[in-house]
Amino acid sequence: MAWWRQRTERGVAPWVRTRLRTAPGAAVAFGVLVLVTAFLAAALPRALDAYETKGLRQEIAGAPPAATSVELSAPQPGLEIAQSTREKAVRPPALAAVRRAALARLPAPLRADTTESAYGVRTSKSLVGLNHWLPVIDAPPRFTLVAQSGLAAHATVRDGRLPIAAGEVTADTRKVEAAVTEATARTLRLRVGSVIDVDGFGGAPLVVRITGIVEPRHPQGGYWSAEPVLRTPGVAADAPVPPQFHWDAGLLLAPGAAPVLLGSQGQPELYWRFAPATDRLTAQDVPGLVSRIASLEGGPELLRMREVAGGTAAVATDLETVVGSYTTTRAAITPVVAVGAFGIGAVAAVVLVMAGGLVAARRAAELALLRARGGSLRGIAGRLLAETAVVAVPAAAAGLLLAVLTVDEARLLPAVLGASAVALLACAVLPVRAVVAHRRPRAHAERDDLAHARPGRRRTVAELTVLVLAVGSVVALRRRGASSAGDLLVSAAPVLVGLIAALVLVRLYPLPLRWAARPAARGRGVVGFLSLARAGRSSTVGVALPLLALLLALTTAAFGGSVLAGVSDARDRAALLATGADARIAGPGEVTPLPAGVAGAVRKVAGVRAVTAVRIERTAELTSGGAGAKEGLTLIGVEPASYARLARQTGLGAFPAEVLKPKGAQGAGTGRVLNAVASPGLAERLGRAPRRITSLAGDITVRIAAVRSRTPAAPGADFLLVDAAGLTHSDPTALLATGAALDAPALRTAVRGAGKGLTVTSRDEERAALSDAPLQAGAERIYTTAALAGAGYAVLALLLSLLQAAPERAALLARLRTMGLTSRQGRRLLSLDALPQALLAASGGMLAGWATVRLLAPGIDLERLALATAVGRVPVIGASLRTDVWSLLLPAAGTVLLAWAVAVAQAWWAGRRTSITELRTGGMR
Repeated sequence: MAWWRQRTERGVAPWVRTRLRTAPGAAVAFGVLVLVTAFLAAALPRALDAYETKGLRQEIAGAPPAATSVELSAPQPGLEIAQSTREKAVRPPALAAVRRAALARLPAPLRADTTESAYGVRTSKSLVGLNHWLPVIDAPPRFTLVAQSGLAAHATVRDGRLPIAAGEVTADTRKVEAAVTEATARTLRLRVGSVIDVDGFGGAPLVVRITGIVEPRHPQGGYWSAEPVLRTPGVAADAPVPPQFHWDAGLLLAPGAAPVLLGSQGQPELYWRFAPATDRLTAQDVPGLVSRIASLEGGPELLRMREVAGGTAAVATDLETVVGSYTTTRAAITPVVAVGAFGIGAVAAVVLVMAGGLVAARRAAELALLRARGGSLRGIAGRLLAETAVVAVPAAAAGLLLAVLTVDEARLLPAVLGASAVALLACAVLPVRAVVAHRRPRAHAERDDLAHARPGRRRTVAELTVLVLAVGSVVALRRRGASSAGDLLVSAAPVLVGLIAALVLVRLYPLPLRWAARPAARGRGVVGFLSLARAGRSSTVGVALPLLALLLALTTAAFGGSVLAGVSDARDRAALLATGADARIAGPGEVTPLPAGVAGAVRKVAGVRAVTAVRIERTAELTSGGAGAKEGLTLIGVEPASYARLARQTGLGAFPAEVLKPKGAQGAGTGRVLNAVASPGLAERLGRAPRRITSLAGDITVRIAAVRSRTPAAPGADFLLVDAAGLTHSDPTALLATGAALDAPALRTAVRGAGKGLTVTSRDEERAALSDAPLQAGAERIYTTAALAGAGYAVLALLLSLLQAAPERAALLARLRTMGLTSRQGRRLLSLDALPQALLAASGGMLAGWATVRLLAPGIDLERLALATAVGRVPVIGASLRTDVWSLLLPAAGTVLLAWAVAVAQAWWAGRRTSITELRTGGMR
């Protein structure tokens, strides 16, 4: 053991130290590359976890509490039980004991937010208020009586006091106290001291005295919104036809008054409502959460709950529906993100291999000498592995630590695996390259340039295999789409397309050089011929790897940029469909005519270019058939000229204004047959014959003159567009404003001064709201990072390829300067020497990026990536991948410019050094 240690200390350690001291700059640069790559490899899975977790929490937090709350309920104690025992079971101590036991039995990962949870007793059937002074719609108001815990902690008393249970309340008690919210008091004309007689308590009604008016502290929280009637009264309808509408409100009793509900006919029930806590919930908990909810509703967990709440207890929640909506969106987004992640991972791997290849090429003579003097492959590989690991492992660990500190609330294991993979690849590249290149000792280096190299059978078979894989992945992606993040073949489609392009270009690379070298050889100058001859004598590996890295990087950048451009287009389109213009001003439901001065006030706001008034009737009807059946439609009355201009500007169903004007008529007028523009579905129902339309704006007869799929006033509905002059009542119900820089707050201020109850919907605000969803925003950030990282790795690949040939170029320039080459000719020589490969990579990258987008566009659906799920949003048709010109041109142009700039800089630097100094440095050149 001692001899082995001695050999290690005297052999390997000095080797590593010596090599690091010899080239400290290269070691630092390699360490920085590994650190950045390890950071990206570790941060990507953590970013995925973080935005998926945030999306899950926001999905649950943004859903109605009535849907996300988990409610354990039980019917009132049976009548066969003694009255005192029944009353004891609904008093606060008994209910609180059940709550504590139920909380302990909630299965992980489901946890309760105790601040928004509540329990108590309520009437599941509302009871009629008998007082004649209560407001009546079609029928007397009805009340839900609730004795709920925690009222003092969740409400602020604005008038009076909170209710109390005076004495011992029983089922036979007929006088209790209650509190109501400010909204209930305002709607039902209640005040402190009001007395309500509630029917449904046997012979005598229950007398409820209002002792306090309260204001909810968190009205949108689970305490108040899980049962909204407690917070805000609503309008309900009875079953008879025609329905009888009535107010439905809540009365908040003291918890100690719960026994009085046992004497009602309102089907009282006990309940324990648990609002879900999301602060510790992660995206990885989703499968377990769905399984536990199903078990609570009808499985082993329900039996455990019945042990504490009674054998007839039930658990109800719609939380699994909310989680299912999130899961569906995540399943649609993740495969698209996987395509971008796979691309940037491949680019990073190729650049790491290039970095190792650069070191191996620089030390080729040294390693050949070691092999010639008896060095074993195992010994050489071990020493190279040691000197690489000393730099790569700490750098990868630093990248992992930086990723963990930068992105929180995510799993550690995927990040560790990503950083470890980078460290392993960085450590293995140099030893593997050295072993492969120096399997046999060689007296001299063999010629390995593009002009001499001939592809062998193995290379041809490998290239054909890659071609088959690329074709298979593209076909699979086009047919079934990016449906699974685990399908590596589909995710690798852009990478395989870039790889095929690189293989084709490497095979074709010598041809244009030979064609260009012939006229250059016949010319008088030497610069052009030398540069083309040197480009043709480049090594196969020195061209293939940089070209592959550049093509993959440019393809990834083009694909990522195209995805971002498609997402932006889809959001712009969705925002336009939501408003129909740059801003939309309307009253509630767009059913009441606007005040007379609104249009003038809007026109005076800075930034408003044009205002179009429209009359929208969503309750218009078409008589269909002799039986008198009616079909609903949306009738829109417009001023033809201004509305046609708006439709043309927005791109929503443009049409000439003359279409709405009858031929041979001086004006539309009322009572005439009006020309109409209809949606395709409505046009098919109406046909070409005149048809009668009934609406609140007047009865009209229309004839279809044109068909359009969209229109600004009603982008998502079947519409019928007519000249407003032909309507009996043509007062506008909405305004559509356009302008380059509309100020939404200024619009709201102007509208507020012109009328009450008007709303302003801004296209810019709708567009901004589409970017707020965590899932979509997180995926977009990852694609932005992928595009930028792809561009960065393209720059790095180009620099590495130029650095690999830099010593040889400098030596060549020094020799030619001794033969009379001028400084200007030297700059031209190095510039032309670097341009062929850069131009090839740039043109190939643009072509590969364009082909990738065109080939994969049918299989990539960007709608879920671009738009958050929202009820009532107009569907965006055509949210697909499209080629972004700037994502193709800018990286390619940057590649060429950078190559030229580096070549010029190298020529300038070489010109400052004497030829003797340059030729003495590294005599092997």
